[in-house]
Amino acid sequence: MLSKIKKYRHGFIIAIYFVVYLILFGYLEQRPVRAYHVVHTVFDDIIPFCEIFVIPYLLWFPYVILTVVYFLFRNKNKREYFQLIFNLMMGMTVFLVVSYIYPNIQHLRPAVFPRNNIFTQLVAGIYRTDTPTNIQPSIHVFNSLAVYFAIHHCQALKDKKWIQRGSLILSILIILSTMFIKQHSVIDVCLGTTMALFGHLMFYPQRVEDYEEQRAMAQMSKKKTEQNL
Repeated sequence: MLSKIKKYRHGFIIAIYFVVYLILFGYLEQRPVRAYHVVHTVFDDIIPFCEIFVIPYLLWFPYVILTVVYFLFRNKNKREYFQLIFNLMMGMTVFLVVSYIYPNIQHLRPAVFPRNNIFTQLVAGIYRTDTPTNIQPSIHVFNSLAVYFAIHHCQALKDKKWIQRGSLILSILIILSTMFIKQHSVIDVCLGTTMALFGHLMFYPQRVEDYEEQRAMAQMSKKKTEQNL
């Protein structure tokens, strides 16, 4: 038992952070705020409410959790595990700081659902458990992209194209779902995407040797083309 704990002790980092994050997030949700900044764009009015997107929205939870579990217990490359969790922690910390210094809210949720079905009931459940405050940047968007980048750069999954494509498709659907079920504004999605791209540059810098290899292959391909002509 002790050997198992020692072997996977690096998993305590994300576990402890997650507990701290939930405590701080709960405080931000419950603290008294005099005034919120209303987040809204004209594009939000164009995007229709579509309850079926609640499915990818909810899939976000197992998507992130199972990916972290895989990188902790199954992937032998610890460097890739730390890239993933430090990226996640960076984005979630930025979210907490923004929510604290810049309280925000959205009024996009429909007052009455246009239909009554299992999907609208699931959306109603989300609305009851999650307030429309503290939405910038979208953690659903950021974490989805952070997880995709980790999978994309994972050496053990490099040749598993179905996992790579499936991760990308699911990430895109999750991002769209935040807007179609009216959980987030377009602004939140843009900020979450921007932060994810920044995290990618920070934690997954292209190595010099990779760049040189790609450059050499491009030059060889160019020479072959010129010779064929």
